[in-house]
Amino acid sequence: MRFLFSRRWVLFALTVGLMAWGATLLGQWQFHRLDERKSENSLLKRNLDQPPVPLTDLLTVGKAPSSDDEWRKVIVHGTWDDAHTIVLKYQTRDGGPGVDIVTPLVTADGPAVLVDRGWMKTENSGAERPKLPAVTPGDVTVIGWIRKDGSGRASQVNDLATRAISSQTAAKVVPYPLFGGFLDVETESPSPATALGATELPDDTSEGPHFFYGLQWWFFGFLAVFGFGYLAYDEWRRAQEDSERAQHATVDGEHDPGDEG
Repeated sequence: MRFLFSRRWVLFALTVGLMAWGATLLGQWQFHRLDERKSENSLLKRNLDQPPVPLTDLLTVGKAPSSDDEWRKVIVHGTWDDAHTIVLKYQTRDGGPGVDIVTPLVTADGPAVLVDRGWMKTENSGAERPKLPAVTPGDVTVIGWIRKDGSGRASQVNDLATRAISSQTAAKVVPYPLFGGFLDVETESPSPATALGATELPDDTSEGPHFFYGLQWWFFGFLAVFGFGYLAYDEWRRAQEDSERAQHATVDGEHDPGDEG
């Protein structure tokens, strides 16, 4: 099989080797992402099952919440600051347009926490500020899930509207300090006069497509190696057939009856 050492086959082998190596690494990366997803799901389930704790146990003014605390439940008492309600634009549910309503809940000590009170259907996705339902007056008690701030240009607040909730950017438009992160409301007591769409909890069982993607990459790597082996065998087989035909032609030539006599 000396043909394997020809320039063409050496380059072919190197290409196949790189393809197989790359497919193996990509497969390993997908399985690594699967392990990360399982860990995230385990943390999410554990956090969702935890009872609520006081807000100040997990959140700090001006400091982002820990990733390990996202979707933990906290309880907080305060009064709504409806004058600084922020509209979270372009929120759709079941294919319908709407907005989320985010209102600061001011605690007795002074700092406030942003609370996503829920989703409201609108005629558009938030291009214009809709008429919002009034908040419950006086002292209220809120139990909600901790969420991490959004980032980037989408989190900028303009005319009390935004495309991603961020306590850092919202702090620029309110007259008091804000706790880091925000809350997705679970319950409010007393209950509001107008009910809003409830928080949609994440799926803590989905592992995504990583397992099958990993298998696919490894299959592609195997297919590349198998294909190279098959083509090399086919090249060798054809060379053997050509050699045998040449030998038969030589033997037939040596025994040609026309040469006798």
